[in-house]
Amino acid sequence: QVQLVESGGGLVQPGGSLTLSCAASGSIFGINDMGWYRQAPGKQRELVAAITSGGSTNYADSVKGRFTISRDNAKNTVYLQMNSLKPEDTAVYYCYLHVLFGGYDYWGQGTQVTVSS
Repeated sequence: QVQLVESGGGLVQPGGSLTLSCAASGSIFGINDMGWYRQAPGKQRELVAAITSGGSTNYADSVKGRFTISRDNAKNTVYLQMNSLKPEDTAVYYCYLHVLFGGYDYWGQGTQVTVSS
């Protein structure tokens, strides 16, 4: 019903920047939150950033001040601007869309972000 397609991942040097995007398509109804999780090898999934339909944001402490989440509701797209990247940011990043009041969650396919010199 809903498909999330991610793009923007890749290899970047420490201190560099990347911007991820996640475009949702399909039958999207109701109020929804969108955001990003990441999972590094050997580690649990971590919520990186979230944004509500109204634009309220939350960030993991580890990325505050470096990452910025935004969304374009008209395009059903969420973005994650990542600056001052660190090797610790290396992970597969998954975007999600959470439908409020319905308990539905949709996930992107994941995009690899590798921060390495």
